[in-house]
Amino acid sequence: MKDTFFQYIHDLQDHITSKLEEVDGKAKFQEDIWKRPEGGGGRTRVIQNGNVFEKGGVNISGVHGKLPKSMQAYFNVGDVDFFACGLSLVIHPISPMVPTVHANWRYFEMYDQDGTIVDQWFGGGQDLTPYYLFEEDAKHFHQVCKTACDKHNPEFYPKYKARCDEYFYNAHRNEARGIGGLFFDYCKASDDMTMQNWYNFVTEVGDSFLDAYAPIVEKRKALSYNDEHRNWQEIRRGRYVEFNLVHDKGTLFGLKTNGRIESILMSLPPHVQWVYDHQPEAGSDEEKLLEVLKNPLDWVNL
Repeated sequence: MKDTFFQYIHDLQDHITSKLEEVDGKAKFQEDIWKRPEGGGGRTRVIQNGNVFEKGGVNISGVHGKLPKSMQAYFNVGDVDFFACGLSLVIHPISPMVPTVHANWRYFEMYDQDGTIVDQWFGGGQDLTPYYLFEEDAKHFHQVCKTACDKHNPEFYPKYKARCDEYFYNAHRNEARGIGGLFFDYCKASDDMTMQNWYNFVTEVGDSFLDAYAPIVEKRKALSYNDEHRNWQEIRRGRYVEFNLVHDKGTLFGLKTNGRIESILMSLPPHVQWVYDHQPEAGSDEEKLLEVLKNPLDWVNL
């Protein structure tokens, strides 16, 4: 399973970076191959200063070895070996009219001293973070997510949509990071789902990513905007940074397993503002976004 999924994310990385280069029309992804001293490594691809994308990364990694003590406590296990691989991406467009997007699909195994698999699971998801809310874009993104889920289980979309709303939430701000999507974790074999079934589901979601995001970028990338729009974008990016550094489990795992710091913090945007007690004008588009972030909507049934 680990070899099959590792090959899948290699191919998916190629597919996604090729399409995003086409959408941008100027910038190309720079590739950086890295090794982890304790075992494994990755292939980081970063795009910067394009026509459409200000900064973005589409990274894959496969790391293995002894599970660090800090993570043994987190998983409530003893001295075990592990293998973890995944694709993680974050794209920050230049235009405030184009949303930031994040996605991640991953697989994890743990082994006993004899090398026998003692636990394994999939995780992942994809979520959208707009700065200006276009309801048709939110509906499109969520409908693509729902269509991918429904091919495997009609209960998956409402379940994983709710988990996404719950996970990508800045509790210290009482607001969501964005308008959500899907979030699933610890997807293990059960009476209903084999690991092959989970593989089929996770790769279905991975394959749906470009269908969910690329049409939105194409539709919004040429819209006009001004400095006030950019200011708002940079203030909202500050909330994005806060979530990733305060709450995100992937960031924590990367830091505690001696991951590559440049790849882990690739998700941070290049230009950000923290304005003291910033409040949008009543009735403004900015306030409209905040209302939705405080009260998640059922986008596919609006």
